[in-house]
Amino acid sequence: MATVWLIHGLWAIAAILWAELTRDSYHALAHLWPALYRWHHWHHRVFRQDFTPTSATIYQQAHWYHDVPEAIVMLGSSGSFWLLSHYWNPEQQIYSLIGVLYTLSFLLPAIGRGLGIPRVDQLTDLAHLPGDFLTPPTPWFVNRPYHWRHHFDNQNAYFCGTLTVFDKLMGTALSLKGKTVAVTGASGTLGRSLLLHLHRAGAKVIALTSQTQPITLRIQGEALPVQTITWQVGQEEELASLLEQVDILVLNHGINVHGERTAAAIAQSYEVNAFSGWRLMESFLKTVRSNVDIARKEVWVNTSEAEACPALSPLYELSKRTLGDLVTLRRLDSPCVIRKLILGPFKSQLNPIGVMSADWVAHQIVKQARSDWRNIIVTINPVTFIAFPLKEFWSSVYFKLFSHRAVQGSPDHAPMNSRIKI
Repeated sequence: MATVWLIHGLWAIAAILWAELTRDSYHALAHLWPALYRWHHWHHRVFRQDFTPTSATIYQQAHWYHDVPEAIVMLGSSGSFWLLSHYWNPEQQIYSLIGVLYTLSFLLPAIGRGLGIPRVDQLTDLAHLPGDFLTPPTPWFVNRPYHWRHHFDNQNAYFCGTLTVFDKLMGTALSLKGKTVAVTGASGTLGRSLLLHLHRAGAKVIALTSQTQPITLRIQGEALPVQTITWQVGQEEELASLLEQVDILVLNHGINVHGERTAAAIAQSYEVNAFSGWRLMESFLKTVRSNVDIARKEVWVNTSEAEACPALSPLYELSKRTLGDLVTLRRLDSPCVIRKLILGPFKSQLNPIGVMSADWVAHQIVKQARSDWRNIIVTINPVTFIAFPLKEFWSSVYFKLFSHRAVQGSPDHAPMNSRIKI
């Protein structure tokens, strides 16, 4: 009996996913085919950056020109899915009909909005409601910040309407075009490769390095100078003004003392691998103030697979795990997206016996980021693909249960020494 109901459920889910795939494909086609874009363009004429409509008339017309035709195409596709199940697998036709009902839940409200029926827009057009964004873009469902990016970040990305699966598959769930991306540890092997692949993806790159020599990339045999900022660990606050102009901060610097376990090695490992990255992350998060910042800004943190698996370097593992746990804790109430880079052994100055190419690793990082993976795993170790998600899930649950978000003005915001009782 359980198997039968499981099959019924899978058919219902497939019908809904088919309807969503149809809608998202139609939307993407509307940006590629001029004949469709003439109608779809009305949808992009409607809203200001705060999602308030430019006029009630244009708002209504946009639904007749885009939302209603889109829903009709969804209805036709869902109806075809139902007819196929009717002839091919009749016992599942009632469950495949759910796709048609699902489509009607979009078509009828679109007609209501086109007719200007009061309050229908507030109840059904949730992705376009004006007001403050309360959360960053979500990974699996389209919320207001996610859809805002389609209107005002890059109209040739973020095509999904409800589920983000299509964008993940197409690599359009994050656009790097025109974004300012700063990379720490930029003079290292991975840092340089990241700068190159980010540049190829259309980003404006900034190199943050402890070295004094300007960084230059080689692209098709030609030298490309990169804006290079020299800084040192412990000078994170000096980068505060720069971070105001940065859309994505990639925390990639680190140190590996290998087998050392002296007091100096402990202090250096934690300062470079954990606390410096944490201070930079917090400084960057302070720059997230507006809806635009919430929708566009991100932090990518290279914690490495040492967060979940041995790296044959105890202090490297301990310090990276500390950074990883701090990031997991901060993710619970971060004002913007925070991604983790869980990287296996790649050949570099820190790890001369690494087995992966830094260029290939950087390519995979950018590729997965564009598919909006929040935990980007690049490794040859299959255990990491199981161990890290489990570790991240249970750590997040534990932190959520036994910690709380500080309220502005509460004792938690008082200076630390004022809360210590002796």
